[in-house]
Order: sequence, then structure tokens, then C-alpha cells
Amino acid sequence: MAYIPMFGVIVAFKNYRYDKGILGSDWIGFKNFEFLFKSETAFRITRNTVLYNLGYMAVTTICALAVAILLNEISKKWLKIYQTSMILPFFLSWVVVSYITNAFLDHQNGFLNGWLAAMGFEKVQWYFNAKYWPFILNIVHLWKAIGFSALVYYAGILGIDAELYEAARIDGAKRWQMVTNITIPQLTPLIIILLILSIGNMFRGDFGLHFFIPNNSGMTYSTTDIIDTYIYRALSEVGDISMASAVGLYQSFVGFVLVVTANYTVRKINDENSLF
Repeated sequence: MAYIPMFGVIVAFKNYRYDKGILGSDWIGFKNFEFLFKSETAFRITRNTVLYNLGYMAVTTICALAVAILLNEISKKWLKIYQTSMILPFFLSWVVVSYITNAFLDHQNGFLNGWLAAMGFEKVQWYFNAKYWPFILNIVHLWKAIGFSALVYYAGILGIDAELYEAARIDGAKRWQMVTNITIPQLTPLIIILLILSIGNMFRGDFGLHFFIPNNSGMTYSTTDIIDTYIYRALSEVGDISMASAVGLYQSFVGFVLVVTANYTVRKINDENSLF
């Protein structure tokens, strides 16, 4: 049943009209795809989409893995408090997070500008300077995503055979040696599977993050605009369903190719760590 709605992708190849319906609308082939590929900003938004997702994957994976290892070392008495406080941001909508971000970045009353003024520096108009946003978006994404990712890796750590650590302690291994020689190698299959799944979404940016956090400020488009936000703004004016479907199909197809390619590469290196 999950594949039946996929019939709707035919809209991407038609000049869809409500009065004619999907089957009755005129077939126009790949003309809808020209909306993206002939755009002057196509390279910029494609570059931003790919580079941001690569950055999110790398930063979140490294930081979440480090936090998971630290959670495994702390007292179980405080573990639930840390887990709850860390995963809470994951359940907040991007609209709520945008208000929290604005509390820090607001030009007049923002916490950061207040701190800069107190230190004798000039206030920064964050929403009018594109150069700061690659750092801001990575920090905000990490704050929201690290809790859930860390708990996934922590669950993987709990699944490691405790006898491996006991044997390492008997041999005189230190904590760092156990992390590098037991924990990380044992978590490698989980890390690879999660990375493969993330690669599939590399071409599909986080619309909420890139639209709400910069407040859709036109001054920051050069570093915050991705395929999803660009298409939203363009189609909200044009209102062409066929174009939107074409871009969605393009993103899904590229994502599928990336997943298959990444899984094939992993299988060639180590067949046991591949997803399929």
C-alpha cells in the first residue's frame, strides 16, 4: 500500500491543471525540471544544501558519540536528569527554536549583543550579515539534534558485552584505551548505518531550520538558502504544483542514488557493516 501513492510522481512530468486532473493534464516531459536547473541560483542552493548536510552529519556524529561515551562514565544517579535535559530540544518545533535563537541574536535586546556591549564591542546585526550563519546554523542544529543522537549511541554502548571491558581492566587498560579499542570499534556498524541513512537525506535540507531560524532574511540568502527554502519562496508566488513535484522527485532520486552508492562502498570495504 505504501507504493500506491507513488503514482502521483507523474505530476512532475505534466502541466497539472485542477480541472483536468492528473491523467487529463498535458504531458510536457522534463520541462518542469528546467525551473531548477536554469535558475541562476541553482548552484548556490545545491552547494548550500550539500555542504550544510555534510557539516551537520560530521559535527553531530562526533559530538553525539563523545556525549554518549561520557554518559556511560557518569554516575547512574544523575543519568536520567542528563538524558531528559538533553533530549528535550529534539521535541521543540523550529518555530519555538527560532524564538529562542532570536532571544540571543536580536539586535536591540539580544543576549549576545548585550554581552558584546558590556565588553565594549559594537553590536552585531546578525540577521543582516550572511557570514555568521554557517556557524549559527550548525550550532543550533547541534543543540537540537545532539540529545537524540547521543541516546542512540548510548543505547548501542549498553549493548556491548560487559566482559570485554572486564577483560580490558584485568589487562590494565585505561578508560581511554577501552574507548578507542572497545567502545568505538563495537559502535562502528551502528555509526555507519546511521551515516548511510543520513546520506540519503543529504539533498533534502531541513526546511524549518533554514527558514525559521534566519527569519527568512533576504540578506542572509547567500549562506542560508537551500533547495527547499528556495523552492518554497518561488512556488508560493507561482503556485505551480508540477514544478514542486519535479523538484521533490529530483531530490528523492538523488537521495536514493546516494544511499545505494554509500552502501555499495561500505559493502566493498566491509560487508558486515553494510545496510543491505
